[in-house]
Amino acid sequence: FQSFRNVGEEKNFVFLSKKIEPSSVLETAPLFHGVKKELDQNEFSGPTFTESYCWPPVARGYDVVAISHQGNDPLLYIPPVLTLLQLGSAYQALPNTSGVPLILCPGWKKAQLIFDQLKTYGRGCRHLHPKLIILGQNKKAAGQVEIRGCEVVVTTPYNLLRLLEHNTWLLCRLCHLVLDEIEVLFSDATEQVFTTLDCYKKATAQAQVNSPHQIIAVGSQWNKHTTRLIKEFMNDPYIVITVIEEAAIFGNVQQVVQPCMNSNRTAELLKILHFTQRNLQKVLVFTDSVTEVEMIHKALKSNSIVSLKKHKESKCNAKCVMERWRKMHSSGTPAVLVLTDDCLQPLGITDATCVIHFSFPSLGVFGQRLQCTSDNFCTGIKDSVVNQECTKAKSVILLTQNSSCHAPGILHYLKRAEAEIPEELHDLTARVLESEQDDKFSRPLCASLKTFGICRNRTACPDRHKINLSIDMAQNITDEMIETPERVTIVPLVIVHATNYFGRIVKKLKDQYTVLAKEMNDYFKVPGHRISVNTMEKSVFYGLSEGAICHRVQVVETPATDEENVCKVTIKYVDEGRTSQVNSDQLLHLPAKFQSLPPQAVEIIVCRVKPIDNEVEWNPKVTDHFRHKIKGKLHQAKVVHTLGKTVWVDPMVGVTHLPTVKMWINEYNIRSEILSMGLGTDNPEHVAEIQKLCRQKPVLDCAENLEHFTKEDTAGLEEASSPQDTSIQENSAESCNTSVSPPRGKSFYGVAQTKAEDSTLHQQKGSHPQIKWFQDNMTVTLKVQILRAADSKCEFSKEKVVFSAYSKGKLYVADLELYQSIIAEKSTCVIKDTEAVILLVKEKKGAWCKLLKDKNVHVSLDFERWEESEDERPFTVG
Repeated sequence: FQSFRNVGEEKNFVFLSKKIEPSSVLETAPLFHGVKKELDQNEFSGPTFTESYCWPPVARGYDVVAISHQGNDPLLYIPPVLTLLQLGSAYQALPNTSGVPLILCPGWKKAQLIFDQLKTYGRGCRHLHPKLIILGQNKKAAGQVEIRGCEVVVTTPYNLLRLLEHNTWLLCRLCHLVLDEIEVLFSDATEQVFTTLDCYKKATAQAQVNSPHQIIAVGSQWNKHTTRLIKEFMNDPYIVITVIEEAAIFGNVQQVVQPCMNSNRTAELLKILHFTQRNLQKVLVFTDSVTEVEMIHKALKSNSIVSLKKHKESKCNAKCVMERWRKMHSSGTPAVLVLTDDCLQPLGITDATCVIHFSFPSLGVFGQRLQCTSDNFCTGIKDSVVNQECTKAKSVILLTQNSSCHAPGILHYLKRAEAEIPEELHDLTARVLESEQDDKFSRPLCASLKTFGICRNRTACPDRHKINLSIDMAQNITDEMIETPERVTIVPLVIVHATNYFGRIVKKLKDQYTVLAKEMNDYFKVPGHRISVNTMEKSVFYGLSEGAICHRVQVVETPATDEENVCKVTIKYVDEGRTSQVNSDQLLHLPAKFQSLPPQAVEIIVCRVKPIDNEVEWNPKVTDHFRHKIKGKLHQAKVVHTLGKTVWVDPMVGVTHLPTVKMWINEYNIRSEILSMGLGTDNPEHVAEIQKLCRQKPVLDCAENLEHFTKEDTAGLEEASSPQDTSIQENSAESCNTSVSPPRGKSFYGVAQTKAEDSTLHQQKGSHPQIKWFQDNMTVTLKVQILRAADSKCEFSKEKVVFSAYSKGKLYVADLELYQSIIAEKSTCVIKDTEAVILLVKEKKGAWCKLLKDKNVHVSLDFERWEESEDERPFTVG
């Protein structure tokens, strides 16, 4: 069955396996009156379109599968499940005369949300006692769980299996099993979910009493395991799908991807239509422009294929087109209609057998096109026996080299549809994803990548997954901070979560910040020294008094308007790492003598441990435990890697000083304590992944310098004995709006050099260092070969870079006139032990065909780091 329902000017789609009379009004919905009351008091605006179809079968105790854009909303099932629990007569034969619903969630965070909603909406229900069960791997914890008086259990698949080891009797009372976000459950915990289903099935078969047994599965995407769930564990379920493209997967629409060159699309279309003509199919050819509709229609006509056309400029209206469409098929003539997407809704076609995507669609448009075949969706569960008989509808995508924009979404969909995917689509998607990562270049470095060495969903993650020198190396940890990387003393001050903190690295003997803090406190004790700031600037140091303590702070965000004299501003405590909001009149002028010491706050990450059960965030129990235990206390740690002002440590140990015996004793090891709590597990690849990340771009990799100082033959270079302090020099310049488009072709990859300077002038300016360069879409990187540079300067203008520095008493100068313009104020120079790395930010995105206007024998292309332009990569066919 299918149903369409008008909501305003839009049509909502629903695909049903069995007819359902929707409950679209809360007052008449099949819910317990106490549940309705709580929904109303919490300003519930529904039921939504999907809820109107889900609530009736759930409230009547039937098995239900619901796929919707709201598939992650627990209100799809909570109100009717609470209603079922109020029907005491249904559970009379059970122990304690009550059935237990079990809600399986994809993680602790979702479980907490559902638990909170049960408490909210269950206030109007009798004797409802929900219980949230989140266990660690500690076996004692599972044995201590008491759920005898509980009526709703909320947990995750991993936690449930640990619980069942000690509480197998729970299954005897289990009457309602809810699988929340089934696509995530089946993706992250497939084995655990099916183990649970097997146990529930066996318990149901062995039950001595007649009691309700119901399985409810909700999600936002169809998953291949959903078919097995329906066939093996459900009893003739109601299937509700309100997402067209997901219904097409369940409806067994055959998906075909046909690679071709953009110029050959029409020829490829004619081949496809030649096949469909023999089978008397109803074919729709979709494109996104009027011009292409006319072109296709003309090509079909010239090849003796009878077709109709419809676009917004057509003289024939929708009614006329539909009449001709029906007559063509009824008379035995193959029906072909060429149209644009904006004509689809007025036509209302649902009986097409083949959809051809002449223009590559977005996933949303793709779904709307597939709706035209909805009359031919196969309503049976697909298997090897009925597959050939069931498949009626077909979807053909013409894939060209210009189809890149929406490739990732379509590829992900086709994988779930178990379609055959050509290599060209994989390649195209990889390029798009790489380009999207480049667009995130100004975003912060992904926190999950830093903390655990991996980001499980890079496509959806809004943050960066590559090193950006101008951000990640904007400030660096000085040599003085880390004198002995094998043992540094750390004071965590801000606890982000269980393994990520901000704090200070302190010295045992004479800590510079301790001296500075005392001097600042003494200075601001004098009332006349407390001078409020009239005009605030970002990144400028100010003073802030909090009681008897004075802090150095920077303004990171100001109000959009300055209408009020006193306003709230966001500040960062540069020596602690935390942020806060204060009144602007609390900021004080900070004398220059208190600004010379660099900001002391560093980010600290404890390595080689991660949450259990494939969780992406730490359980609050772990974070809260360490927030109280480690904040403000001394710890000793071994630094295994640094990047800018972030340090990765392993181990990190809490220490206590015994002054009477002049000893330090170890109290706890943070990583070991997390593991002993049972809420963390080993993460052996963490450090290696961070080192791999840092090797992708020319960054200061301190891990090897800090931990593994080895002697190597470096052609006269001195052995490094400590991480070289780095500095960044920035100079602003007037921006320029002119841009030069580089020529296309293999000439991109010639070596760019400039003329050798006159020998006399060369002597006056100093020696010219050797320089290698490479580029990406947004930046150009110059690696200046110079050993232990001193008194370095780097001046940027829109079309010029001048670098100078001394090495072993000798002056080196590079005066470079650039071929194209840069953004001077965003360009940087980082001095390292054996080289200087200059990062030029391009004013206009795109490839440069050369670096300098004139040749220079000292400048050459770094072929090892050259990234081939996407435009130069061939699009292979077949």
